Amino acid sequence: MTGDEASADDGPTTVPVTLYTRENCSLCVVARETIESVAADLDPVTVDIDEIDVDTDPELADEYGERVPYVLVDGHPAFKYEVDERDLRLKLLAAT
Repeated sequence: MTGDEASADDGPTTVPVTLYTRENCSLCVVARETIESVAADLDPVTVDIDEIDVDTDPELADEYGERVPYVLVDGHPAFKYEVDERDLRLKLLAAT
């Protein structure tokens, strides 16, 4: 990576967000909507959401069980059950 590539002027920075969910999870729907809403308001940041249904993998189902939604921001645990808009904004900006 050159110095020019590291410049914030080169365009948006993509931050990976992993959202662990399960079917019929109303909190999961709200969490995704919150992530999408906050991401839409952050011009220098693009969010790449990877939504994973824990029920499709027995190991994930064992690990997360009913503890969804569970959100990782840039690979780091960030939220469980509810996503706070302000905290998410700060975490996304910090990850850039």
